[in-house]
Amino acid sequence: MSATLTTEDAAKLKQCVGAGGVAVFPTDTVYGLCCDPEDERAARRLYELKGRPSARSSAVMFFALEHALKALGELPEPELLALQVLLPGPLTILMANRAQRFGAACRTDPTTLGLRVPRLPERLGALRTVDCPLMQSSANLSGGPDARTLREIPEQLLEGADLVIDGGELPGTPSTVIDLRDFDSERRWHVLREGALPRDSVQELLAPLR
Repeated sequence: MSATLTTEDAAKLKQCVGAGGVAVFPTDTVYGLCCDPEDERAARRLYELKGRPSARSSAVMFFALEHALKALGELPEPELLALQVLLPGPLTILMANRAQRFGAACRTDPTTLGLRVPRLPERLGALRTVDCPLMQSSANLSGGPDARTLREIPEQLLEGADLVIDGGELPGTPSTVIDLRDFDSERRWHVLREGALPRDSVQELLAPLR
């Protein structure tokens, strides 16, 4: 069963995060749990809900690449080109966090940023009107299975969140994690977790840039 989100849903998500809340929301892969990536108090609450170790970092998600690039500031050309060919997409990209922003999400490694810019299906497209960054983690208990429907999300997360947005059934495969921290200096990249985008597809996209 699919669900089409509205601009009202998107506005509620932005308002929730801006007020220090924690929300359950749909992405291009699995359901996520999110909060403000600069709000340590909200981050601690999210981690407590999940039972996630407090030292582990979380990704920062933008719903449009232009919003991400604006927030990241000036990037080396090879890194910029890599982001432009890879995103939006079902990827989490590890990259240098040169301005050391988003401390609540980066935790004990402020020099590294995990970046997400999802390729949303049209029915979830209203989320692209959310122009603020989200600290996000999968909507599961730490180490538990990923959720592709609200029914698969543990009840304690649904009850503990300030907002729950139903996006219907999602693909259910988590994002592929790519390490691009050596791409600018050595044109090297590594797949740390193969997920929704196969490694061969990543290779095909990045090969012209090496």
